[in-house]
Amino acid sequence: MNSPAASPQVPELPAYAPTPVELEIRRIRELTRARQHAEALGALAALLAQFPENRDALYLRAMNLRFLSRFEEALAVLDRLQQLYPRYSRAYQERGHCEVARRDAPAAIDAFLRGVNMNPALPGSWDMLQRLYSMTGDAKNATTAGEHIALLRRLPPPVMEASSLFSDGELAPAEGIIRAFLLRHGDDIEGMRLLGRIGLERDVLDDAELLLETVLRMAPDYHAARFDYARVLYRRQKCAESRTVMEKLLALDPRNHEYLKQYAASCVGLGDYEPIIDLYRRLLTDTPQGSREEADLHLWIAHALKTLGRQKEAVADYRFAVATRADFGEAWWSLANLKTYRFSEEEVSTMRAAETAPATTAVDRYHLCFALGKAYEDRSEFAESWIHYERGNALKRAETRYLPEITDTNTRLQKAVCTAEFFAARQGWGAPEPDPIFIIGLPRAGSTLIEQILASHSQVEGTQELADIQRVVMELRGRATDLENPRFPGVLAELAPEALRQFGERYLNDTRVYRKTNRPFFIDKMPNNFRYLGLIHLMLPNAKFIDARREPMACCFGNLKQLFSSGQEFSYGIEDITRYYRTYLELMQHWEAVLPGRILRVQHEDLVDDLEGNVKRILDFCALPFEPGCIEFHKTERSVRTASSEQVRQPIYREGLDQWRNYEPWLGPLKDALGDALTRYRE
Repeated sequence: MNSPAASPQVPELPAYAPTPVELEIRRIRELTRARQHAEALGALAALLAQFPENRDALYLRAMNLRFLSRFEEALAVLDRLQQLYPRYSRAYQERGHCEVARRDAPAAIDAFLRGVNMNPALPGSWDMLQRLYSMTGDAKNATTAGEHIALLRRLPPPVMEASSLFSDGELAPAEGIIRAFLLRHGDDIEGMRLLGRIGLERDVLDDAELLLETVLRMAPDYHAARFDYARVLYRRQKCAESRTVMEKLLALDPRNHEYLKQYAASCVGLGDYEPIIDLYRRLLTDTPQGSREEADLHLWIAHALKTLGRQKEAVADYRFAVATRADFGEAWWSLANLKTYRFSEEEVSTMRAAETAPATTAVDRYHLCFALGKAYEDRSEFAESWIHYERGNALKRAETRYLPEITDTNTRLQKAVCTAEFFAARQGWGAPEPDPIFIIGLPRAGSTLIEQILASHSQVEGTQELADIQRVVMELRGRATDLENPRFPGVLAELAPEALRQFGERYLNDTRVYRKTNRPFFIDKMPNNFRYLGLIHLMLPNAKFIDARREPMACCFGNLKQLFSSGQEFSYGIEDITRYYRTYLELMQHWEAVLPGRILRVQHEDLVDDLEGNVKRILDFCALPFEPGCIEFHKTERSVRTASSEQVRQPIYREGLDQWRNYEPWLGPLKDALGDALTRYRE
């Protein structure tokens, strides 16, 4: 065994101060253990009067009612609990205990099975299943349950407890337990894997990758850990590496659905859509009809078809997904996000009912809100539309971790570090290749249109919004957590010419997998790269930058009514989006001053008003000869993954420029928050 010193360092956890509600829950748990059930119920009544949806209070109420043989009341509480928290495994375990007390073995088995399918680390449920299967003469399933019990008993108790908490979504307590355990037993494979999975869920991906790599060095045949590792690589946008890992796992288990789905996701990340449509169709053949998995597969098929421009087929699969699961918010929003689909009265009624249903999850709910916002917008019912856009933004904003102060600090420090003198002293550093054309700016500012124009040129290849620059930034930023004095961008001053050249060469090598042709130039359309333009210039001094800019009211409103698949967390509130837009203007003004002539600003409204003149201007900046195909960009066949995918497959139109005016009665706060940005964006 390796010594603890040889394993990854596990940092100390800060002291955690429980809230008054958590302290009261702890007290009630003690009353329950002491069999003081009447007193516990009295305390729970007072707590639930103030916090009627508290999960732990509802769970303890059901448990205490069962102990008092008030089974029907307990089951009613569990109905409510499962409506609010459908993925809470202990609610199903408690239901199983109620059904055992009521002597209904089939119902008890069903409840316990539901629990362990969500959370395999429920020894009490496995124990009851073994007993129930033995009692009903089902020897095979009794043996299976016994094997699970034996497996759990081999785990150290802290790992089992943390695993159970993790499965129920209680990441903070699970992390606290497993970190404390690993400080004493640093070479425990299961503990490290679990901490890696927690890192994946909490989006601490560098730690997760390191932990899982360590697990696989110690146990190279641990296939479950290798699958987790592939998921981390995928989330880190290392899609080629993720696909390679999945190919190895599929060679061992070619019909494993989870393996096939992760392999397909990696292909999507690389822009390989054609093969995965057939793969998903094959998966459908042995997927239970009417199941959540069937709905998911139709959604993924539709996403691929839409990206390839096969809209009619995509609509059919999206509609199949919502027919299978009426509250499937992502599928409803995907129909709305086509921008060309129009909902029927029946579909709007179905969405409204699903959005208000108590059992609908928060994720489904905000997807439904954005879909309803678009449905009512298309009907010119703008007041109702705004209500749903506003509600969807509020729900989405509540789950984000966006801190505008980080963006403000980054802007201030980049302006301080990346001066004209700084760049002059480093002239000629980096990789000299001129291949990349970066289209930068804000989302919903017309970047997809510019990309489609350029990708219609015989010398330019369109790829997608690439995450490679962000990976370099994360590497330079390191693990420091000082938000007031972050390592990046100050670290740029410490980089030697060789380091910058290597960063540039690595970017070119890593992005080659997205290039399907031999065209000499390619586009990286990640809009947020405007924040790292100084770093990109140091890495790739001959790269070109096109700033896609749009009038602020139109741009910010376009963001407020757009639900992004990931990222762009600044876009879900008027204060956040206006602050971000103003920061964007400030930083772009700086880049234009310190890197004169290196950035072409393309004003979206000007491009729409004078397409040919601005196309020639873009091509001249990129040192490309004029080609008529760039004017007829809508005829170019290629995959487009962004929200404007269907719009750029049509001729250019002016109607979208002033759509925000339909909502002007509700956009006073947006206009006020933008302030002088309303005129400064043209400077």
